[in-house]
Amino acid sequence: MADANAADHITKKPVVLTLPAMPDVVVRRDVAYQLGTDTPSTMDLYYPPLATTGARLPAVVFVSGGTDAGMKKALGCTFRTMASTTSWARLAAVSGIVGIAYSNREAADVHVVIRHARHHAEQLGLDSSRIGVWASSGNVPMALSVLMKDRELACAVLMYGYMLDWPGSTLVADTLKNWGFANPAAGTSIDKLPAAVPLFIARAGLDHFPHLNTALDKFVADALARNMPLTVVNHATGRHAFDILEDTDAARAVVAQALRFLQRTLIPNP
Repeated sequence: MADANAADHITKKPVVLTLPAMPDVVVRRDVAYQLGTDTPSTMDLYYPPLATTGARLPAVVFVSGGTDAGMKKALGCTFRTMASTTSWARLAAVSGIVGIAYSNREAADVHVVIRHARHHAEQLGLDSSRIGVWASSGNVPMALSVLMKDRELACAVLMYGYMLDWPGSTLVADTLKNWGFANPAAGTSIDKLPAAVPLFIARAGLDHFPHLNTALDKFVADALARNMPLTVVNHATGRHAFDILEDTDAARAVVAQALRFLQRTLIPNP
């Protein structure tokens, strides 16, 4: 999610952290994951530069809460092709994890992506037991709904996101509706989440979007009350989308922490 006046350039902003091997990442583009139509939906897989043939690697799926059509209308490009998505996928790859970015007609297509990755794990060089999800901003509720429905996922990174409404509140649902994001987790509670899946939550202390941190803080409190495996990083001076908008050491440190979390939860003995 971004301010309307940033729509002409926000799609071109990569993550502020760069690592030396990012240009050497191997990208397998336009792998069909949804067959049976005239124009199959496809995904791009970002592999570590030195991945060996036959290796079975962990993966992280970059979750979109919108659709290609909605993204093109709002920002002029798809979520899969945004510089933020492609650079995060490259960062995952150089960290030893396959990054998966996909096209979608419906927000719920992410479930098909994950099923395809599991069912074709050998062909794709993936470890079907070590798949996580990543989401930011208004895409986070879609990722939460995926976690609620798919108990085999290994972890999730949730960046400065709208989370869940609490009893009597419709603040998150109303905001996401206005922005055109899917919210399949509406009306559910944190109790629907698997209690043992590690979560990484990055908070932007100066986030200006209405009620975002109110919902995020409530989610964190509820997660701690359930004693969930939770990593919370508060970038106290950070703005929304600080990972692409703030060229600062503090922003880069949070990105690096998210990558280390993915390594720790997805790679045995990283």
